Amino acid sequence: MTKLLIKGCEVIATMDDRGTEIDGGSILIDGGLVSWVGSGRPPGAEGARRIDGRGCVALPGLVNAHHHLYQVLTRVRAQSQGLFGWLRELYPVWAGVDGDWERAAASVGLAELALSGCGTTTDHHYIFPAGRAGLLDAEIDAAREIGVRFHPCRGSMDLGQSDGGLPPDNVVQETDAILEETEEAVRRFHDPAPGSMLRIAVAPCSPFSATERLMKESASLARRLGVRLHTHIAETRDEEEFCRQSFGRRPIELLDDLGFLGPDVWLAHCVHLDAGDIQRIAATGTGVAWCPTSNLRLASGIAPARALLDAGAIVGLGVDGSASNDSGDLLAEARQGMLVCRATGDPTAMTARDVVRVGTRGGAACLGRDDIGSIEAGKRADIALFDTSGLGFAGAEADPVAALVLCAPRRVAHLIVEGRPVVEDGHLVNADEDAIAAEGHRMARVIGSKR
Repeated sequence: MTKLLIKGCEVIATMDDRGTEIDGGSILIDGGLVSWVGSGRPPGAEGARRIDGRGCVALPGLVNAHHHLYQVLTRVRAQSQGLFGWLRELYPVWAGVDGDWERAAASVGLAELALSGCGTTTDHHYIFPAGRAGLLDAEIDAAREIGVRFHPCRGSMDLGQSDGGLPPDNVVQETDAILEETEEAVRRFHDPAPGSMLRIAVAPCSPFSATERLMKESASLARRLGVRLHTHIAETRDEEEFCRQSFGRRPIELLDDLGFLGPDVWLAHCVHLDAGDIQRIAATGTGVAWCPTSNLRLASGIAPARALLDAGAIVGLGVDGSASNDSGDLLAEARQGMLVCRATGDPTAMTARDVVRVGTRGGAACLGRDDIGSIEAGKRADIALFDTSGLGFAGAEADPVAALVLCAPRRVAHLIVEGRPVVEDGHLVNADEDAIAAEGHRMARVIGSKR
């Protein structure tokens, strides 16, 4: 890795603990780390490759805390369904997922994220049809090609319709097989080293698709292996009613009893929480992946993001699967989150800087990373540069950082991950965007022809 000098940015929003912003600042990157950030002449910049930061706002690389990449090729379906109806319509389609589908979908989804300024993402893949090998391998290969930092979850479902669950039996697995394959995935792929580009989490899908045994043993497995835990919870009223009827408890109470809360856990959605749930999430150090667009699209509700933050909970942003968002733009998700918080009637409920912090520091904390999410000396060199000199930002000179969220989202100009260029001048460095799009369209037509 060569030295990089990002020189003379309009402003650097570091997202450090003090919220430092540096007008006209520069960033020196050396060996995958930020070695210096400040104004004036950087020390030790001799021989560095230069990136012109004029007219650009520098943010930490955004962090996506929840996704389902395989869903990218099934957008705009079940357009007027809530969660359960949407799932029932799409489970039979998703039962056809294979390595080719997964590779094409992951390439499209990861490219979308990178072009929105996202340097690190998770993925929650929980459908493993019998005989379809290599699904995690396919998305890991795609992430390596694009160049993003990747935290895929080995998801799982073992509660099919015949046993009282929501998914059809042909998309669930036997519990013992899940646990064995999950441990194998962790041992094959997980890299706990500093600056790791690949880490694995354990992620049984949801209370309506995973047995209590799977939830408990997944938690034990993750803790034995030293990896993180993830699941969906409290997304809809239907789910809450399912938990009351099936388990005699509300969703967060159920997780608490199963040992599925704690500083090694992050939860997707958390829309329907009471005050006690919020306090329990905060007290246990459990993270929340907030997915505002998906929650609106499926009419699930509005998550209490402001209340969670005020209680001291960890909150990150997630684009969720592209079949319930229909996009993978994390900067657009930040804007959506800010606006939906204000829809409650309080214009101060979420500021532009609040939501950028959620999409950087918050997402990093959800994934258990303290080495990304801010631009500071010694942190990993994940930097997103957004050009604010164009038409869409004319008139926003008073606050270019806020303009990134308040104005319409724009493609990132440059994205650096681990000190390596991933996007330059608005184009992918390591992959061909047109080829990725063409293969995504081709594979989507194949999927559509089978239904």
